Amino acid sequence: MKLKTALLGAVATCALAPMAIAEGHEGERGRDGNVSIIYWQAPSIMNPFLSGGTKDVEAGSLVLEPLARYDETGTLTPWLVEEVPTVENGGVSEDLTTITWKITPGILWSDGTPFTSADVKFTYEYCTHPEGGCAQLTKFNGVSSVETPDEHTVVVTFEQPTPFPYGPFVGGESPILQAAQFADCMGAKAPECTEANFSPIGTGGFKVVEFKPNDVITFEANENYREEGKPAFASITFKGGGDATAAGRAVMETGEFDYAWNLQLAPDVIAEMEAAGKGAAIAGFGPLLERIMLNNTNPDPALGPDERSVVRPHPYLSDPAVYKALSLAIDRPLLVEVGYGQAGKVSCNWVPAPEAVNSTTFDCSTQDIEGAKAMLEEAGWVDSNGDGVREKDGVELKMLYQTSTNAVRQDFQALIKDWWEQIGFEVELRNVDSSVFFGGDPGSPDTFQKFYADVEMYANTFNGTDPQSYLGNATCDKAPSPATQWQGENISRWCSEEYDALYAKLGVTADAAERAEIAKQLNDMVIEGGGMIPLVHRGRLSAHANSLGGVKLNVWDSEIWNVADWYRIKTN
Repeated sequence: MKLKTALLGAVATCALAPMAIAEGHEGERGRDGNVSIIYWQAPSIMNPFLSGGTKDVEAGSLVLEPLARYDETGTLTPWLVEEVPTVENGGVSEDLTTITWKITPGILWSDGTPFTSADVKFTYEYCTHPEGGCAQLTKFNGVSSVETPDEHTVVVTFEQPTPFPYGPFVGGESPILQAAQFADCMGAKAPECTEANFSPIGTGGFKVVEFKPNDVITFEANENYREEGKPAFASITFKGGGDATAAGRAVMETGEFDYAWNLQLAPDVIAEMEAAGKGAAIAGFGPLLERIMLNNTNPDPALGPDERSVVRPHPYLSDPAVYKALSLAIDRPLLVEVGYGQAGKVSCNWVPAPEAVNSTTFDCSTQDIEGAKAMLEEAGWVDSNGDGVREKDGVELKMLYQTSTNAVRQDFQALIKDWWEQIGFEVELRNVDSSVFFGGDPGSPDTFQKFYADVEMYANTFNGTDPQSYLGNATCDKAPSPATQWQGENISRWCSEEYDALYAKLGVTADAAERAEIAKQLNDMVIEGGGMIPLVHRGRLSAHANSLGGVKLNVWDSEIWNVADWYRIKTN
């Protein structure tokens, strides 16, 4: 078998025989025993409000659910509500200042207590607490209040007309927490609530039995789940750790696991695994971008742990000539070829999808080492002592370049280090175990949020097809700091008053074409201003066992969004 690389449209999903589909939706809850999932980036917490890591958000999505979410086609779909509110159905006010959600009656938490509007309001108060640090705070941008006229009604009021009111409580990054469980976990106490953060009570198809951080999570079917006969599986073994190669083999070669996430592997490696015949790769392009983040603050250890990556400016990355030369020296087509093949595309943009918001301003497809050298030379960065490292005003171009531990990322690091050293940088490479790097532990010095390095490389994406909340990650007030327990989405600490003003305009613009143009302008400001260096627009690539039915890869929400619909395909 060859790697399936036809990434057509938004997603590519597996085709199932009609007989198998029929079997998958019949019978008692828990009839199909255990399903095993492997995420080689091990979850470190189950509360997505305390981690910006995809691994944690997606593990949490097995238990915690939003009011509405995006399906595999990118369509906004009601989840815990009767319908998605719009102006047309009366759920969004004519003046665009309120959105009213109607919770579906009868939904229970896994502990058997009723799910009500009070839980929704509490979640808002939890994330926006002034003494707390919420990793998903941009979802609540512009919200002035959340009211609960009755136990099934939630009214979100915005400070001004908001044409896209689907930030709060929508998608896997903005689920609902149970008020009773998290009542004593507000503000600065949030990270201290270990039991609640590791074993949240939810409305999803499964509940946590045991959580071992950075290792294994055991789930069992939620007996109070709202759909009869679902989930088909009685339990989930969710293994974390290892590497992408081992995860892929565990599904497609040995059959030890049923689902492997984020197979960041070279195309020929995937093809060899598929040839074993036990599983299949699935892929689809969403907004996932591999990028290098540029630290706009100073990570010098001499500043102390609470000043590093807080005090401005960065010694040399504040110079446009420096970060533009770094970008110019990169051979992106080679990175795509080495790392992803047809599951990757060269990207010059922070927001590469949907196509309507993919800017055409930049052309970064051609490497120019000599041009990068000339740019630095003209800006006064010269190798005055002949050691190969440029300097200016006593500042040398010496950098720490960090990322998570992963075969493809280490290949990228090696290539990029060579290119950057050719133009006059001294580059130290560092890689951190992905479970730690993408964890939310405020006490760890190694998280991507703390950013104790000059540049760092990783991939990120967003839920849905509208990038408004995602673009809010670059506003000045979203920078992680000790005051927010190092939570926050503005990882580069990039800050522009002009950007913030234009972002505010996006929030009140209704016309789709105008919104797209503003989104492109915001994207361009971050790239031009030195917030990040885009590398590769990545397709999501995972794998499932041939015996696992119901899988629908979702690139617009949590990848495992419909796990309650999974089932075991019976073979004769």
